[in-house]
Amino acid sequence: MRFPARVKGAAALAAATALLASACSGGGGGSDDEVVLEGVDDGTTLTMWTRAATEAQSQALVDAYNASHENQIELTVIPTDDYQTRVGTAAGNQELPDLFALDVVFAPNFTTAGAYLDITDRIDALDFADSLAPSHIDVGTVDGAKYLVPHTLDLSVLFWNKDLYAQAGLDPETPPATLAEFAEQARAVDALGGDVSGTFFGGNCGGCYVFTWWPSIWASGAEVMNEDGTESLLDGPEAQEVYATYRGLVEDDAVAPGHAEETGATWTGFFPEGNIGVMPMPSTMLGLMPEDMNIGVAPIPGVDGGESTFVGGDSIGIAANSEHPNQAWDFLRWSLEEEQQVEILAANGDVMARTDLADNEYYAANPNAVVMNDLVQVGRTPYSLNFGQTFNDPQGPWLPLVREAVYGDPGADLGDLNGDVTASLAS
Repeated sequence: MRFPARVKGAAALAAATALLASACSGGGGGSDDEVVLEGVDDGTTLTMWTRAATEAQSQALVDAYNASHENQIELTVIPTDDYQTRVGTAAGNQELPDLFALDVVFAPNFTTAGAYLDITDRIDALDFADSLAPSHIDVGTVDGAKYLVPHTLDLSVLFWNKDLYAQAGLDPETPPATLAEFAEQARAVDALGGDVSGTFFGGNCGGCYVFTWWPSIWASGAEVMNEDGTESLLDGPEAQEVYATYRGLVEDDAVAPGHAEETGATWTGFFPEGNIGVMPMPSTMLGLMPEDMNIGVAPIPGVDGGESTFVGGDSIGIAANSEHPNQAWDFLRWSLEEEQQVEILAANGDVMARTDLADNEYYAANPNAVVMNDLVQVGRTPYSLNFGQTFNDPQGPWLPLVREAVYGDPGADLGDLNGDVTASLAS
């Protein structure tokens, strides 16, 4: 995911989940009952769905697979905002494709409803199983059974403009190691004046806040929710310090104009213009930066140090009602092998699904990509069945909480608003 994508509303995902629960029965294997751990390549035509946000990576993998295998995959790309509902409807009609990818934050809704086949034995048999992005594996696991593997990864990382740092008298090779240093460096760049600003963020975008601010809470040693994702901890002292840091930057006018109204549609477009000093953004922006722009990439720091990242992107699995699970697994296994991970993903500057392949020719010339790939091992993907309705839906309770903390009354008690978040998570 580019960042946790907003859904059209809590009702859409709830309806999709209800359809799944009624239509799927938790782990049927289709007509092919014998598990072939290495997969089967026998000329079967497979169907696969992905959302538009990850079309480029999915299409590249499918094209390469089709060119080198007897099996053939027919890929359907669905608009991101329609994806959850489309999957739920397909489940209700018993029309799920053989393979379908899913925004990782919504994975629990579909694994617990039985939409995916249990592929624990297949995953565990991989020589590189321990190198698969751990947060994606964890979120795709239910009661010890593994249903998903990482498909595409998108991390939240700090980008900083080295040229602006030098002009501001900062060391262009030294990114902030604490949240206070982040604010200090942003203010230093902002002092250059003119059309230069210290930082930017999507101030009216719940998913943007989640993706870029939660890592600072995690890096500080705190949690954003309880373990089963039913209680909000977003009024804790570490979270409040994160809010206060950005509030101070807003009050000092060190944030580029438009932040309070930014809904997420254009928030990543400001930094590449060369007038922002430092800001957290999706790792996928690395390949979209101007070639002549002198930038650095670093982990997002916590209040007093530490580092973390939100590991987003898409996971993928085999539909529980697929009649060709062994053929579908052949594609999944192949997509995770070294050659595909390096020659298709790393070659394009993308973060790989494995943590053991950073020593490759493409990353050797791209140290920023190495920083991002190393973060996969320590990154986090939050788990909650009601994630979308709580945090991504613009009508959900998270956005009022964080906007009150940043734009509302100074020193406001966030307890009641945090209670609203918990109520949504537990509903």
